[in-house]
Amino acid sequence: MSGLLATNGSGGSVNLGGSADVNNITQRPSFIASLTWVKNNHTYKFGSELQIHGYPVRGYSNTSGSYVFSPAETGQPFQNTAVNSANVGFPYASFLLGQVDQTSIANPVFPRLGKHQLGFYAQDSWKVTRKFTLDYGLRYDYSTYLQEQYGRAPFFSASVINTKAGIPGGTIYDGHGPGRCNCYVAHNYPYAFAPRLGAAYQINSKTVFRLGFGIVYAGTETNNMAAGSLAGSSNTNTAPSFGFAVTTLAVGIPVSFRPTPWPSYDPGQYPTNFPIPGPSAPMIDQNAGRPARQYQWSIGIQREIFHDMAVEATYVGNRGVWWTAPGLINPDALTAQRLAAFGLDVTKPADELLLTSLLNSPTAAARGFNKPPYPGFPLGQTVAQSLRPYPQYTSIPVYWSPLGKTWYDSLQMKATKRLSRGLALVSTFAWSKSLTLGSENDPSAGTAGTAVFNDVFNRNTNKYLSLYDQPFQWNISATYTTPKLNTKKALSWLVRDWTYGVFLAYKSGLPLLVPTAQNNPNLNNLLFQSTFANRVPGQPLFTQDLNCHCFDPQKTFVLNPNAWADPPNGQFGGSAAYYGDYRKQRRPQESMNFGRAWRIRERASLNIRIEFTNVFNRSVVSDPANTNAKAIRTFLPNGNTSGGFGYINATSAPTATGTAALVNLSPRNGTLVARFTF
Repeated sequence: MSGLLATNGSGGSVNLGGSADVNNITQRPSFIASLTWVKNNHTYKFGSELQIHGYPVRGYSNTSGSYVFSPAETGQPFQNTAVNSANVGFPYASFLLGQVDQTSIANPVFPRLGKHQLGFYAQDSWKVTRKFTLDYGLRYDYSTYLQEQYGRAPFFSASVINTKAGIPGGTIYDGHGPGRCNCYVAHNYPYAFAPRLGAAYQINSKTVFRLGFGIVYAGTETNNMAAGSLAGSSNTNTAPSFGFAVTTLAVGIPVSFRPTPWPSYDPGQYPTNFPIPGPSAPMIDQNAGRPARQYQWSIGIQREIFHDMAVEATYVGNRGVWWTAPGLINPDALTAQRLAAFGLDVTKPADELLLTSLLNSPTAAARGFNKPPYPGFPLGQTVAQSLRPYPQYTSIPVYWSPLGKTWYDSLQMKATKRLSRGLALVSTFAWSKSLTLGSENDPSAGTAGTAVFNDVFNRNTNKYLSLYDQPFQWNISATYTTPKLNTKKALSWLVRDWTYGVFLAYKSGLPLLVPTAQNNPNLNNLLFQSTFANRVPGQPLFTQDLNCHCFDPQKTFVLNPNAWADPPNGQFGGSAAYYGDYRKQRRPQESMNFGRAWRIRERASLNIRIEFTNVFNRSVVSDPANTNAKAIRTFLPNGNTSGGFGYINATSAPTATGTAALVNLSPRNGTLVARFTF
């Protein structure tokens, strides 16, 4: 039971009971075989791999049903909307009377998504001469897209008629058999041949030149929590009008409210609360069976400087295509072309007003846009909703759309000192640039992950710096062991064999996301696609250098709101999502350790070790509030900042991004460990 608390804070009760009960299972048997054959100056390698993926789900969520209560059933009949954020009704009183505003109940579902992937390879390492080695090979991969084993998963179809609404946008079922589409909604890619080539040439006894090129295929989408969302069998019923209960607790959930059995194979299964617009079944990209492909190349030189020290410099580049990027598709957004077919222009104030008006408003009636797109369409919806390509839906999630691209170029340098005189050291430096189009990571089902977009109608304009772009990265890892001294035996025993280790990482700050445009009406309310604010030329982005440690984060707004301006109403902004000079604070990682092991007797030893993180106790601050450049700046009574664009919450610890560990952003701490082994 939910909705028992009053919205104005005047009392009530927290939610009672729970409805979540899902068991997600992973089954991934794999089989690997390999063979190596050495003949003369050739080393041949052959191999194969088979993976079978199964993701069964046991879903019992909400099978007992749920009830939602509201103030409507105990409010005044005339007050069908809240006044000054208050309503004379009380949801807890509605609960005591047993008058339910909304019910929901589901059937148990047991879907099983699965796929398989095969791989074969053959390669040869050919030592052509004593100074020249050539490596070449070929790999083939075949990976199927995720399918429900019996074709019970519903998918959105733009061509199938929704039997409830009588318009396109129905539900189809993958595979063959009764109720299915007798087709496959996506295609598997059969041409994943990946050649590899590498060469190494010894210029002289201390210098080696290397180069390489290869194509690498990833597998198709693995389990990303999609199975549960592909097996819906629920039904929601809402009160027919203000103040009238949909049912009572004494009656319970009527049989007529129960959902159809799963699977229903019903072309009109979605939206589940029809005729009210709601989420659709997911749309599967027809190329969901196409695995991501990456081209990789490198060219470098290695030189031995001293007997125990070598340095190398390498250019590394790669280009990726077909990465999962579902956010680059918005099939139910309003395009300029569709609006033009209705004689509307989103940049005109009168048309903006019309699009945000309700279907039963005088504005819609005066211009002839008060006709519902299908019988039963709620007249309290906006005109913009009624004009969408599929007005019965509020969203159409897209799964496994291989539209993403990546670009990466770097100069990588490395110095390696092999262990000698007790010291070993590895230091790396990278100068790089990373760009993406629609793909930052592997997103969960129905989401875009961390990828951001601006204008999906002009897809290639969404090529931005990666969220994880760090142009400069310098890492140092070193260990030193104290030697035995030619002095008194007791003193030598005391100071020798102590090991000191250090890891230091210094990197550029990660990019800050630019603010979202705050036009009124917002573009998302007009076209169902938001946009970014425009960067103002000549305006500084920051009011303070985030890395200078020269300001009080409790009293300073660090971002300049004048650096951003909204685009003209009804238009997409021209800003990128990230800029190279708009970055978060740099956050070094500095860890050290010190310890020694004593052998007490042949079978007993004592090891003592102390480890420090953030050893220099560097202070770091949380990321500034950066989503709304027009957010009003507010203060606490003591003058400290409390909100607004550029506000830093100095009371919360910053969170790590990417591979950075949270412990490295915490105050200095040390751990002393003693271990006795016998």
